[in-house]
Amino acid sequence: MAKYLVVGASSGIGNALANQLSASGHQVYATFCKNEIASSNPNLSFHQLNVLDENLSLDFLPETINGIVYCPGSINLKPFARIKPEDFVSDYQLQVVGAVKVIQAALPRLKDADSASIVLFSTVAVQSGLNFHSLVASSKGAIEGLTRALSAEFAPKIRVNCIAPSLTDTPLAASLLNTDQKKEANALRHPLKRIGSATDIANMAEFLLSDKSGWITGQILHVDGGMGSIKL
Repeated sequence: MAKYLVVGASSGIGNALANQLSASGHQVYATFCKNEIASSNPNLSFHQLNVLDENLSLDFLPETINGIVYCPGSINLKPFARIKPEDFVSDYQLQVVGAVKVIQAALPRLKDADSASIVLFSTVAVQSGLNFHSLVASSKGAIEGLTRALSAEFAPKIRVNCIAPSLTDTPLAASLLNTDQKKEANALRHPLKRIGSATDIANMAEFLLSDKSGWITGQILHVDGGMGSIKL
């Protein structure tokens, strides 16, 4: 079975994915930043990793891995006039530079695999243009560009794809979904009339890691309840 690195697996999509992959028999090396997590599953191990550290180390990984999923992110929705320039820098450091550092550190291990896959995350707001999303859309727009550039550079050995979800019911989005009224209003904004779940997104990530997606690279996959392409 394959060996995967899931960065940011303490909750939400990363946690759902780490559990799905390990339940399927894959060896998963999952990371958390602050609150230590333990697992009784022999296929799943947790390791502390702060992607903002200057000297990032992935020494806990084996010599060869088959895939990386980079999950750390933030949702800071503010009017553009209230955002400081340094807020854009901080967001970019977490969402883009962190991904770059992890991929660079793990690249020799990916190259040693017969085939490998990298999965990154964007947001529906990059293509749709939503109020108060300038901060997150800027960083995730860079991730989409990085996805396409790396998919060209790493082909044919390593595939690189990106998932662009809409609002998903995870701890990261808790402030947007903390009442029944907010949940209902947000669900109605989507053509499929519901909010995404962590499992919805983890299912796509698992597919992109697998050989079933072996002819897919350089793509931005919109898993968004139809919000990014359908107008009702």
